[in-house]
Amino acid sequence: MSDAEALNHDDDNTEEASIQLARANDVLPTEIHILPVASRPFFPGQAVPLMMDAAHWSPTMRAVADTEHKMLGVILVDSETSEEATSAQFRAIGTACRVHRIHQQDGHLQVLVECLQRFRVTGWLNETAPFCARVTYLPEPIGAPSSDIKAYAMAVINTIKELLPLNPLYVEELRMFLDRFGPDDPSHLSDFAASLTTSTKDQLQEVLEILPLLPRMEKVLVLLNNELELARAQQKIRRTVEDKMQKQQREFFLREQLKAIQKELGIAKDDRTAEIDKFRLRLKELTLTEQAQKRVEEELEKMGMLETGSPEYAVTRNYLDWITLLPWGKHSKDKLDLKRARRVLDHDHYGLEDVKLRILEFLAVGIHKGEIAGSIILLVGPPGVGKTSIGRSIADALGRRFYRFSVGGIRDEAEIKGHRRTYIGAMPGKFLQAIKETETSNPVILLDEIDKIGASYHGDPASALLEVLDPEQNVDFLDHYLDLRFDLSKVLFVCTANQLDSIPAPLLDRMEVIQLSGYIAEEKLQIAKKYLLPRQLERAGLAKDSVKMDTKTLRALIDGYARDAGVRRLEKQLGKIVRKIAVQLLEGKLTPIRVRDDDLKSYLGGAVFRDERKLSGPGVITGLAWTAMGGATLSIEAVRTHSFTRGFKLTGQLGEVMKESAEIAYGYLIGHAQEFGANPSFFENAFIHVHVPAGATPKDGPSAGITLVSALLSLARNQPVRRIAMTGEITLTGEVFPVGGIREKLIAARRAGIKEIILPEDNRSDFEEVPEHVRKGLKVHFASRYNDVLPLLF
Repeated sequence: MSDAEALNHDDDNTEEASIQLARANDVLPTEIHILPVASRPFFPGQAVPLMMDAAHWSPTMRAVADTEHKMLGVILVDSETSEEATSAQFRAIGTACRVHRIHQQDGHLQVLVECLQRFRVTGWLNETAPFCARVTYLPEPIGAPSSDIKAYAMAVINTIKELLPLNPLYVEELRMFLDRFGPDDPSHLSDFAASLTTSTKDQLQEVLEILPLLPRMEKVLVLLNNELELARAQQKIRRTVEDKMQKQQREFFLREQLKAIQKELGIAKDDRTAEIDKFRLRLKELTLTEQAQKRVEEELEKMGMLETGSPEYAVTRNYLDWITLLPWGKHSKDKLDLKRARRVLDHDHYGLEDVKLRILEFLAVGIHKGEIAGSIILLVGPPGVGKTSIGRSIADALGRRFYRFSVGGIRDEAEIKGHRRTYIGAMPGKFLQAIKETETSNPVILLDEIDKIGASYHGDPASALLEVLDPEQNVDFLDHYLDLRFDLSKVLFVCTANQLDSIPAPLLDRMEVIQLSGYIAEEKLQIAKKYLLPRQLERAGLAKDSVKMDTKTLRALIDGYARDAGVRRLEKQLGKIVRKIAVQLLEGKLTPIRVRDDDLKSYLGGAVFRDERKLSGPGVITGLAWTAMGGATLSIEAVRTHSFTRGFKLTGQLGEVMKESAEIAYGYLIGHAQEFGANPSFFENAFIHVHVPAGATPKDGPSAGITLVSALLSLARNQPVRRIAMTGEITLTGEVFPVGGIREKLIAARRAGIKEIILPEDNRSDFEEVPEHVRKGLKVHFASRYNDVLPLLF
């Protein structure tokens, strides 16, 4: 036997001896101290560092250190923390570990344990900490693995391989495993694979408690595949986020590089420099005031020092944007041609001759001066008479830019004078917005519905308008946002209102009032033919000759459906007819479609307005009244209801002024009954009731005095009055005082078919100003005292 063979023979003998003999340290004790763990169980073959509370577990670790074998049992418990565990909460199977190192630091014990073998608790020696128990060991299966187990082992290894690229931590743990065991050790391989996963503690404990190798590997393979799916999902999410971040970073770096390259080549500037250059370019075309120029320079200097991302930079930039967009020193040239102005007004509006004349006079004064400086025209009239469109026509006649905004319902002073720059979202008031949009310092600005402006706790906008509209003040108009003086004196302001009562007196005092009365039926007829019907056909997309409406039909439409002062209701009714005709055309009806007066009911339903009922008899008089919708006739009735007592009663929703008129009329007539041919004793025991229809409509105003006296006189004489209408205020001495709304009242009388009218003498000049076509065919009497009225009644 050679030396080498002898050496090998000795090695073989040694190996046999090592298999048959066991060292004292390798014999596992049957009684060991137990350590509870609450997070997850340990598996044989692992080397695990433990961190535990020194105060709680020092006695247990000292007891383990005093033993010869240094063994410790680690078992999963059902409690939240290991410190709270009781013996009843321990699971049946745990792992025996040998303690290699104990180190105490900062109140914690750091312990390194080597996990050796599974065990089962057979009985407790100490059921409180330090726990101690009697155990039985559960050795791993021995012998060559079956082909099924080998196949499962290969599947486990392949799944671990797939996991390795997804989580780098697995690489280090696999290296540590391979240092101690081979891949052909299926028991330790399955335990190692289970420990790699992030499964729940119950799932891992289930693996620990499965002793047969094949079922254990089946369970482990399921957990590994779940882990693989989870890792892939995390990887996908991470990759998506990284791609997005990389793209944004890449774009950011490229953009910054591009800026740097452009700056280096002088092609482009940074954002701040570009903004400042843009503002300076705008300023070259403007003629700023000295104060504004100084402010702009200060703001540009500040902007140059601020960071582009700061809120203050944005505020400064917006402020400079507003200043440089306003047309400082820019004016449009006025077309001072009276003939052209007359042509524009005639083209846009039919009738309204007195209004057009007033506007032409106003323009003529401007032509003589060489400029039309900032005046304020106030157009007052009922809805639908064309106030807004007249404002637009004035702008067209002058060749100026036009801007309209409605002040109706504005309750905040800041809408007029702007917000201060300290507020978030601050901006200038409506007037500087108008100036900016029109791009000239002398546009025509129309303030619609100025009688409907309101006041609230935000301030009084009507008072704020004084500074804007007053030619003495608006040379230096100060907007809160701009905080600079801007000249509004070249602006032509046109205001519209339905009535004057609700406009504050100081504001009204600064305005040139032009009254627009309603249209008479003849004017409406021409407007419908020339403007309204063609416009409705155009809006509906129909040919001009597709609908035919003769004069008789239009007159019936005006009388029955659109009797108000304006033409808005008339246009709506025409629109309704045109829409119905559009449907008929699509259904195959041939053009042109003729609309006759008999067809109006089928198109529009029953007439809205009916002929005013002609009330007659003793005590009934027709009065004339003015309303926001134009003129109206009122049949005032007086009756003697009974003779039980003397008295006087008024109904018809009358205001205070009208009630006083009735009291004056009653008192005046009683004093002059005999003089006027009435029996003075009539009033001694008569209870008289005076009613003004319609009862639902509020009525007020000092224009029914002579009408009330006449009604009471007719009743006292028991004699009906001729068909005559009247208006005028009465005093206690019988004087007849003037009233307003003469044109509207005359139109109302014509509409009711009354040809004879009594007016106050002082209204003669107003009557003469009424257009000839309104006065034509009317017989008008003028009265200065009631004695002038009396001969005309009976």
